[in-house]
Amino acid sequence: MTKFNTVVSRNTGTLESWQKISNGITGKTSTAHFQVTFYTEHIVRVTFTQESFIESFSYSVVAEPDKQQIDIHEEHDSILLRSSLIQVRLSKNPVRLTFLNNNNQVINEDETLGTTWNGEQVTVHKKLQDGERFIGLGEKTGPLDRKGHGYTNWNTDAYGYHTGADPLYCSTPFYIGLHNQLTYGIFLDNTHKTYFNFGASNNRFASFGADTGEMNYYFMHDQSVGQIIKHYTHLTGRMELPPLWSIGYQQCRYSYYPDKEALSVANTFREKDIPADVIVFDIHYMEQYKIFTWSKKDFSDPKGLIDKLKKLGFQVVVMCDPGIKVEDGYKTYEDGKVKDVFIKYPDGENYTGMVWPGWCHFPDFTNPKTRAWWKEQFKDYIALGVEGFWNDMNEIATWGHSLPETIEMDFDGHKSTMRRGRNIYGFQMARSTYEGTKELLNGKRPFNLTRSAFSGIQRYSAVWTGDNVAYDEHMLLGVRLVNSMGLTGIAFAGYDVGGFVGNTDEKLFARWISIGAFSPFFRGHTMINTRDSEPWTFGERVEEISRNYIKLRYRLLPYLYSLFYDASQTGMPVCRSLAIDYSFDHNIYDHRFQNQYLFGPALLVAPVESSKDLVKVYLPEGTWYDFYTDQKHNGSSVTVADCPLDKLPVYVKGSSIIPMRAKAGNTVNDQGDTLELHLYAGEQTNSFIMYEDDGDTFSYQQGAFSKRKLEYQPHRFTLEQVEGTYPSPYKTIEVYFHGFNDLKNVQVNQATQTLQHKDYRFLQPMANYDPVGNQPEGLIIRELPYISIQQTPDEVVITW
Repeated sequence: MTKFNTVVSRNTGTLESWQKISNGITGKTSTAHFQVTFYTEHIVRVTFTQESFIESFSYSVVAEPDKQQIDIHEEHDSILLRSSLIQVRLSKNPVRLTFLNNNNQVINEDETLGTTWNGEQVTVHKKLQDGERFIGLGEKTGPLDRKGHGYTNWNTDAYGYHTGADPLYCSTPFYIGLHNQLTYGIFLDNTHKTYFNFGASNNRFASFGADTGEMNYYFMHDQSVGQIIKHYTHLTGRMELPPLWSIGYQQCRYSYYPDKEALSVANTFREKDIPADVIVFDIHYMEQYKIFTWSKKDFSDPKGLIDKLKKLGFQVVVMCDPGIKVEDGYKTYEDGKVKDVFIKYPDGENYTGMVWPGWCHFPDFTNPKTRAWWKEQFKDYIALGVEGFWNDMNEIATWGHSLPETIEMDFDGHKSTMRRGRNIYGFQMARSTYEGTKELLNGKRPFNLTRSAFSGIQRYSAVWTGDNVAYDEHMLLGVRLVNSMGLTGIAFAGYDVGGFVGNTDEKLFARWISIGAFSPFFRGHTMINTRDSEPWTFGERVEEISRNYIKLRYRLLPYLYSLFYDASQTGMPVCRSLAIDYSFDHNIYDHRFQNQYLFGPALLVAPVESSKDLVKVYLPEGTWYDFYTDQKHNGSSVTVADCPLDKLPVYVKGSSIIPMRAKAGNTVNDQGDTLELHLYAGEQTNSFIMYEDDGDTFSYQQGAFSKRKLEYQPHRFTLEQVEGTYPSPYKTIEVYFHGFNDLKNVQVNQATQTLQHKDYRFLQPMANYDPVGNQPEGLIIRELPYISIQQTPDEVVITW
């Protein structure tokens, strides 16, 4: 009779011993070791392991535990740990965790199954609370509310992925739970393949787990989703400010070659008065797809080309793939072989995989010596004037899509295999590119973009959503992906406008570029053997729509750049899911409204398919104004919005403050000398931090910035004294008063000033194609009141 080994699921068992440590406790159960540590009064780390020690190594977490007073009290059947805001109750038999606030409300609790091991796989089961919703997890398809769905984190080259595909390129194992007016977050810090189940295929529990490794997660609690994001980015870090040019419009295709085509595209932008700052080179700029080379045939003089583009006001971004072709005489390969920088099989042989150049080796970016070597490879790019870098194919993508998991990696001395390294490979490549080019650029900011990533990537790179597809549903999916990535700390994110795979049509491109104008990362891109996809290639009407929305984006740069500053300080995303500010409004989770988002605190964007001329829009509580006409709407209501192709529905929240440029130049640096401050009537006090610096260097970290708090009260608007040493380029400030009926004059620092009036447009009217000759009026605000004052760093108080 044949006998089979039986694997039985094991849980944490009963508590055998415990002791106090700094900020918490550690101990042993009948099956595991554990530790509970308060990192802050809001954040608790929980670790269960079947090993004899608890690991401290992490690529994602950069925070150290704060010194604080934790009250620890043992009872007959449990141990209670209490900070000023969170209680953790550890029951003894069986060992289970319950998280409570100081009103003894249960925020989150282990289900009866608790933490279990099934072989090496470890899973925590959590009780589903009444009415609980789940948001976040980053680059995941599906609805805003993850309830009833399950997901896998295993970074994958997902070419042309469908709208329900999982997994994709980027893993951020962090979600936010909402129930009974309570908010919490959980970050699973384990880079192996992980799983999240939010009541999928069961009505008993939510769970998260990993194929192997520790059960190591961080629980955090506060009063709002925004605060949870702040705590998560305290743990995993926040972005440094990107170069200003990188948040302008970027034009790409697979590929622009030869060099004359790239120059032609750049010149056409200037001739057609469409702002743009970046030309992106895909893999055809290389010699036979080999990174750190230039095609001798198509790019014979890269320095001359880049100089010409810079004279036109364009920066260059180049594709950087990790595959190093195995080819005798290829400088990068020969140097990498000598320096021993490639990932290996257990027997010491370099791993070889097939990708664009042919058979390739791949750098081990978890090894410090490889990261130093990688930096040296970028010296030639920097010497040519390249300041932007696009990390692609770094999941690792190889033909066959079956990366061996036995490959070994250094992990900064904590040697492991590709089982642990796959999800972190793209993160480490992006880190290596950013750290290396930042050092080589001698004080200038590099732009860095990646496809594959892991939690904490915001410290090093922007992220885009990979090889999307040219149809309406995918366009709206991209919006949800970017909003969800914002919930997991990735503020600088975007999608390929127009769709990478397939041929976009006129209507779809027009709608997509209007939505993309309200995205952190704004790039048009399409693949080889598709139709041209520049803004002027779809006819005169689409060209006008594109020009209108790109120019609107450039006028909004004072507002947008201030949002990036906010992200660098607090972790708050640029594109903000309505779940951040309206977490417990059930309407925002409705499938009709789940794509809506706030672009910063003021602007509500309602993405809509290219086929629709009318759409229902949900406006949350408060007062709202149509962005283009100032028509007033009451909140907590559904309105039917006109949405012809030249009008994307956008609304402004009452009491908002929006700084803008008076005119859009051809580049981000063409800012003019007039700053507009748009003030919207409302009943609530509100403030906005306007931030400026040179947009190019890190001198802002030594105080070379201009930061000014703008505060609105129902009868008062204050421009507080400027902080910092950077001189604002604006000479004049125009303050516009939206929704202030019958306002005649104001007092500026107690001196009366009569309001002026003008007809005002955020978008220019479309050209007249009517043979009868009727001139279109377009979207206009009639007789908008405003005042003009001189720019001053001193406080300015305007009352009425």
